[in-house]
Amino acid sequence: MSKTVVAVPSALPGGMEAGMGMHFGHCDIYTVVEVEDGKIVAQSTLPPIPHQQGGCMAPVQYLAQHGVTALLAGGMGMRPLMGFNQMGIQVFFAGDQPSVGKAVEAFAAGRLTPFTVENTCGGGH
Repeated sequence: MSKTVVAVPSALPGGMEAGMGMHFGHCDIYTVVEVEDGKIVAQSTLPPIPHQQGGCMAPVQYLAQHGVTALLAGGMGMRPLMGFNQMGIQVFFAGDQPSVGKAVEAFAAGRLTPFTVENTCGGGH
């Protein structure tokens, strides 16, 4: 059995019906979903933390401390992408998904592509 803990930057109130928070570091809330063998087995929400303590790396470390092993995002800067890579958290591009639920379904089905340097932005957008 293969279990992945997926974080998805989300609009309030979070959850599967919520809209995507398109920039991971400036989202309203994270929806955290456990996916096991391609099926959703649990979900919860996690409030974001401010950037002040640790800059762009603070949210990366925060998600890692909460057991996240994959992130589905629409946008992020180069520094946090490198941080996720260093922490062993896989990042996938989900910017074309209409909701958290659709993004997680696409992830579980293996339809999302890895987030690359070409997907990054200048930060703060």
